[in-house]
Amino acid sequence: MNITSSNTDTIELTVSECWALARSAPVGRLAVVIDGEPDVFPVNHVVDHGTIVIRTGVGTKLRGADHHVVAFEIDGYDAARAEAWSVVVKGIARSVDGLHETIDALQLPIFPWQGGPKPFFLRIEPGTVTGRRVRVRGGRQEG
Repeated sequence: MNITSSNTDTIELTVSECWALARSAPVGRLAVVIDGEPDVFPVNHVVDHGTIVIRTGVGTKLRGADHHVVAFEIDGYDAARAEAWSVVVKGIARSVDGLHETIDALQLPIFPWQGGPKPFFLRIEPGTVTGRRVRVRGGRQEG
C-alpha cells in the first residue's frame, strides 16, 4: 500500500516497490565515508535475494564499504507520468569471500563498465529500504 505524504506530490513507496525499481535501473550510487569525509560512486549493480551486489577493484570503494555502514541510492524518471523516483538502501556492506558465495556471485549478471580488474564483490545487507515517487511540476511528459 502506498502512503501519500502531506505533500500530495510525494508518495512513499512500499519495500516491494522499492526492490522492483532497484531491479529496473542499471546504475546506482554507493555512498561511503572515508577518513571522516563522504564520497559517492556511480556503479552498476544487481539485486540478489534482497541484497545489492556490486563489483569493484582494490581501492576507495572497497576500503570505504567493506564491513561499514553504507547507503546505496537508485533513481529514475518516468516521462510518461512526469514522476521522479528514488530508492535508498542503507545497511552493512561485506566482501563476498566464501567459496560458495563467490561462485554464486560469479553467476550474477554484473559486469563492470569501467576497465581494469574488478575481482571483488560487495554485498549490501539492507537495514532499511525506503523510496518515494515525486510528481515533477513542469516536468517533461511523453506525448
